[in-house]
Amino acid sequence: MLELSIGFFALAAPAVLFAGISKGGFGSGAAFASASILALILEPGQALAIMLPLLMLIDLTALKSYWGKWNWSDARVLILGGLPGVALGALLFRSADADVLRFLIGAISIGFVVWRFARRNGLIRVSSRKASTPLGLFAGLVTGFTSFVSHAGGPPAAVYLLSQGLTKHQYQATNVLLFWVINIAKFVPYAFLGMFTAQTAFADLLLAPFAILGAWLGVRAHRIVSDTVFFGITYVLLAITGSRLIWDALT
Repeated sequence: MLELSIGFFALAAPAVLFAGISKGGFGSGAAFASASILALILEPGQALAIMLPLLMLIDLTALKSYWGKWNWSDARVLILGGLPGVALGALLFRSADADVLRFLIGAISIGFVVWRFARRNGLIRVSSRKASTPLGLFAGLVTGFTSFVSHAGGPPAAVYLLSQGLTKHQYQATNVLLFWVINIAKFVPYAFLGMFTAQTAFADLLLAPFAILGAWLGVRAHRIVSDTVFFGITYVLLAITGSRLIWDALT
């Protein structure tokens, strides 16, 4: 039974606002934390069901600001891999061992940040080649699957996109487009699995203003900060989300 108490909204409103800021301005790496926060007081399925329509609203709010600024070739690769990943998540949702997956994705996320830091500081020297299309399709598959089971598709998508040498506008716009498509694809299976209820819909209605405000703040922050600061924040968020995924898996 979902209890829409003052305590619920005291926790949910900031979580949704944070998700809006993260997705609207700094990729989607840390937005999944909102579902994790709600899961502290709700059943995991309820937390996922409440967050999905709000994430879709954030996507729609931000999309106008980034329309046409994405890198379509990278977005297409991730989407082509992501849609089968969503289907796989729907098939295995009831039986998948999410903790193993969280640990692997968290380790990959942190490993990528360490690798980028070492490369930037001359500790390692490697080719500057971009990630290949097969790797992009695999990243998309993992993105779709993890997005379905925990709304945590941001880190694997970021690992691929950050290797492609995009500008901050291309990176953010490609992220927005990718998860707009992925989240739409998730909606029907969520409904089919019976995750949406009248109570989750009412909670979404009350929390919608915080989602829109967060997206608006994120878009404005994205326009203000420089490329260096933007990607610095992105790497920090990726490290935080990777650490949180590992923590969730182990605890």
